[in-house]
Amino acid sequence: MRVDAVRNRAALVGAARRVFERDGYVAARITDIADEAGVAHGSFYSHFDSKQAVFAAVMAEVEEEMLHPGPALPAAGADPVAVIEAANLAYLEAYRRNARLMALLEQVATVDEAFRELRRRRSAAFLERNARAVRRLQRAGLADPELDPELTSLALSTMVSRSAYAAFVLGDPPAALEPLAATLTRLWVNALRLGAPRITTKE
Repeated sequence: MRVDAVRNRAALVGAARRVFERDGYVAARITDIADEAGVAHGSFYSHFDSKQAVFAAVMAEVEEEMLHPGPALPAAGADPVAVIEAANLAYLEAYRRNARLMALLEQVATVDEAFRELRRRRSAAFLERNARAVRRLQRAGLADPELDPELTSLALSTMVSRSAYAAFVLGDPPAALEPLAATLTRLWVNALRLGAPRITTKE
């Protein structure tokens, strides 16, 4: 792909994000996205064949941003509680930055099978990563060995993601980021039986 084509595609994805956040998915128009990107309307179709396609590209960038800050596998000798706390905080920060788009994905996934599958794949990536983290903690003798890693990941990951949705999309109840991260970390630690978490919460 030529440099100008790469630049135009990136401009369209960035513009699409702004338009979707501003207007929502249903009201967003391809002409508005092209205008926001500063490219000819016909250029849109050189990169995307529909509004659905550019929304998928936007959400792919969001997923990339959100997946990597999540619970990383603890390095040898690392404090697992500190790792979980940092991971939860990073995930919540990323979710808060992308809250409008996360709300749109929830809405669109209820009526569009393709986006329902996109949402399922996104969830699966988080679940697989967190299950690996649980297994590693079990092998190290730090987590309850009787827990099923996949089911534990499902329960704890869902707790974190739905808490983020309630706090940053619904805003009910409104929650400060750091106390929420600390609470979720304590619940992770208690569920895994890692011992008393060493968490500092800013007032």
